[in-house]
Amino acid sequence: MTVYDFEVKKINGEEVSLQDYKGKVLVIVNTASKCGFTPQFKELQSIFEEYEEKDFAVLGFPCNQFMNQEPGGEDEILEFCELNYGVTFPMFAKIEVNGKNADPLYKHLSNEAPGAMGLKAIKWNFTKFLVDRSGKVVKRYSPNASPFEMKEDIEKLL
Repeated sequence: MTVYDFEVKKINGEEVSLQDYKGKVLVIVNTASKCGFTPQFKELQSIFEEYEEKDFAVLGFPCNQFMNQEPGGEDEILEFCELNYGVTFPMFAKIEVNGKNADPLYKHLSNEAPGAMGLKAIKWNFTKFLVDRSGKVVKRYSPNASPFEMKEDIEKLL
């Protein structure tokens, strides 16, 4: 099983298959608009722009499971990301990343790349997963890891 086996909803509600990203290197990240890590949107956008033409994408999944730091609706989230951080990478509908209602994609990501001490649960907003061109989850990065710290690993996969 790879990330390409999953269907997700874009922030506008449109169902899409992650097959649409087949052959690309991906960073998949759970986001929040009112988090101390929210400024990472700027670095994620920078990396997206730098590598986009080399078949690379950042996929953002808003989540409100961590201290209600993503309380808004989809339109509000999208507007916030675009106005405050110039986000043009794909954003998806708000999801849960932990627990019984966790999105199937995030269950897969967590199983394929457990965090510190083998824990599968997502620790906080802006946990980042690096996925290779074949859809295999390569690595998990903690919320406090700067997206710029991922560049060397991204370049190896490109």
